Amino acid sequence: MKILITYPDSFPGVFLKKSLENSYEIIDKKTDYEDIEAVRKILAETSPDVIILNVPFSGGIQLNIERPALLITKNTTAQLNTIVCAFEHEIGKLFFIGSSCMYPRNFNESMSEKDLFSGPLEETNLAYATSKISGWQLCKAYNKEHGTKYRTLIPANLFGEHDDFSVENAHVIGALLNRFHKAKKEDRKVVTVWGTGEPVRDFLYAGDFADAVRFCLEQDLSWEEMNIGSGRGHSIKELVEIIAEIVDYRGEIKYDTTKPDGMKVKVLNSERINQAGWSPTTSLKESMEKTYEWYKGR
Repeated sequence: MKILITYPDSFPGVFLKKSLENSYEIIDKKTDYEDIEAVRKILAETSPDVIILNVPFSGGIQLNIERPALLITKNTTAQLNTIVCAFEHEIGKLFFIGSSCMYPRNFNESMSEKDLFSGPLEETNLAYATSKISGWQLCKAYNKEHGTKYRTLIPANLFGEHDDFSVENAHVIGALLNRFHKAKKEDRKVVTVWGTGEPVRDFLYAGDFADAVRFCLEQDLSWEEMNIGSGRGHSIKELVEIIAEIVDYRGEIKYDTTKPDGMKVKVLNSERINQAGWSPTTSLKESMEKTYEWYKGR
């Protein structure tokens, strides 16, 4: 079986490739997925059996607030081109990697797949979330009209080696590891964290997510959309305490409550994939330690 992973050198593409390359033929040819003719060309040249549609254009709250047009344009274009061309080339199976941002903002408990479209989205990541919803709906539309098997996998907040640790683009774990590492290195007495620290998130190690994608590929599950998370929520304050311990930062931690929190609770209900036989194997602290060691050795 030949599998095309889009943006294979991105995060989490590197984990997907590592998880699958020993058992499958991975097409490791790069192209510009924002150019529909380039997508048509790579599919014609490689003839994959399966596409894993991984589009890496994302970031934390700051990037979502400052660059919404960039995020919605790049994601929507790459997704649309790939899905349309997959059908043109009669590729019947595709896994689209969505985002937990697709869920409504007002939840105080874990979110199951039936909760999609049940309320307004979080304003701070509205553009990015809309692009992911459009990809999900395009997959469903092709399934309904043409009988394809295009599945949407919705991961929790992913992190791990090869993630983006830049101040501008990083997600919460990457941003905090970077901030605390630099604070320790420069002997800063105070680290300031955005928001109240109260929001609760579901964090998933990218290696576990890649394992889940492999599981879905091999089990040929019938669900059109499926959550992939740890099933456990951790507050940002709890996360900060773990990171400070891993980095061995002993200064003061302050919370800037003038900055936005984003969604109050974003924890995925992963019963569908758990009942099918998959669950993550790497603890939050263990996976953050591995991530930090990689970050230091870059």
